[in-house]
Parts: sequence; structure tokens; C-alpha cells
Amino acid sequence: MTAIRRMTAGDLEAGLRLCRLSRWNQLAEDWLCFLDPDTGGAWLAEKDGTAAGTVAVLRYPPNFAWLSMMLVDPAHRGSGIGSQLMEVALSFLADEPCIRLDATPSGETLYRRFGFVDEYPLARATASSLQLTPSAGVRAIGTGDLPSIFRQDRVVFGADRSAVLESLYRRAPHLAVAGPDGAYCLGRPGYLYHQIGPIVAGSLEAAAGLLTRCHCTGPVAIDVPRHSPQWIRWLGSAGFTVERHFLRMRRGVNPDPGQPQRQFAIAGPEFG
Repeated sequence: MTAIRRMTAGDLEAGLRLCRLSRWNQLAEDWLCFLDPDTGGAWLAEKDGTAAGTVAVLRYPPNFAWLSMMLVDPAHRGSGIGSQLMEVALSFLADEPCIRLDATPSGETLYRRFGFVDEYPLARATASSLQLTPSAGVRAIGTGDLPSIFRQDRVVFGADRSAVLESLYRRAPHLAVAGPDGAYCLGRPGYLYHQIGPIVAGSLEAAAGLLTRCHCTGPVAIDVPRHSPQWIRWLGSAGFTVERHFLRMRRGVNPDPGQPQRQFAIAGPEFG
């Protein structure tokens, strides 16, 4: 029998175990972003007393919510647990005008059954390390820069995700860099690799300049909207290889699509 309940901090190990079974990158700090009752929520499916699946949401006021961390233990896939978790999450978000998510190819069928439609494609690119020659005019972000970045990100992303951005900055200030004309980049550590993103810039050149200051001696990943073939080619020249493709989807009408052409990397499928 399957039971679904709200997750708490005491369930972090269960969530991380499911991440490892699916070869996902999240750490405990990522899960904690979903456990704040003011901004989100997460649910755990238990089968015969063992964690079998999760789903999580974040509210990004005022225009949409984000759905993510849809994980099902491989031993229980195909048993309907994913659908049960979706029903719980969508009921919780019933008052939201729009719900968005980033879908893996294996998850698309489930999301389409619940009324999600395509927005635009994305790609994950990985590199063994990131050691580039720093560009002029790019500098480290300080805490005093954050209010301005939050205001600009509200315009570009189309909603307020300042709580997530503040968490990224706190966890990895060495990956937080700013460039001319308000360009900025954040990142975070992970279990498999450092995740770079979001990257917001007005041009490919500005986005590339930000990456030159993000030095990582271990594996690194970046998730990019596929709106610029030139950007994907530049990443290839910097040592990245496209690993897989996935899809941004939504349910409902998004009243503020933001400025996706300025988003050269997302914060990750779990955060948008």
C-alpha cells in the first residue's frame, strides 16, 4: 500500500537516496529549498514503509509555480506512484495560474497526461573542468549586488525567485560573477558535478565572459535553452559536450514569459 505525506527535514536522507538511484545531482541543501512552507512544499510516497517516490514545488510569485523532484524508485516505476504524486502536487497548486517544469524524455508522457504542453527545448552540457582565461570587466558578486540582481532576475525570469538565488549565492560565492550591463551568473556544488546557472546576459559575448570567471577543478554541468546554436558551439569550444536534451513545459497560461532570450543557462531543472 502506498501512503503520501509531506516531507520534513527528517526525510532528507530518503530524498537523497532516491536522487542517487536516478543518478541526479542534488545535495541536502537543494532539498531544503523546497521545505520552507512559505515558498514551497515536498511530498514523500512510502510503500510498505519505505520511501518510493517524491515530488516538490516552489511558488514563484506572482505568476507561476515550479514543479520538480519527481522521483520514483526504479523498483516501483510503472506502479502509479508518479501519477499519485502529481495529483497531490497539482491539488496543492490549484490556485496557481500556471505551473511550469523541466521534463526529462522519460517524464514527458506523464506530464502530458496532466495537461502540460511544450514551451521550449533545453540541453545539458558537461565538461571535465572549467579553466578558462578570465575576461576583462567580469568581477565577483558581493552581497551588496544581490538586490539589483534580484530585481533584474524578476524581469528576465518572469517571477520572483530571489530566495533560490540567495541560496545559490550563499552556497557557492566563488561561482557568483557579474559582468557589464547587468550580466550575472550563479552556481552551486552537487553530488556529480558543479552546476553553473542561471546565466543572464544581453549577448553571447557577455555570457561567455561570465563563464571565464567560474573556475571548477572537477566536473561541471550547464543547462541551456536551445535558442542560440552559436552559444552551444561556443560551449563546445570551451570543452563542453552536450549530454542530453530535455524540455520546458507548462500547464495553464503564463502571464509573464519574461525574457528567455537573455537566459543563457537556467538554474537547473529543479529550480527553473
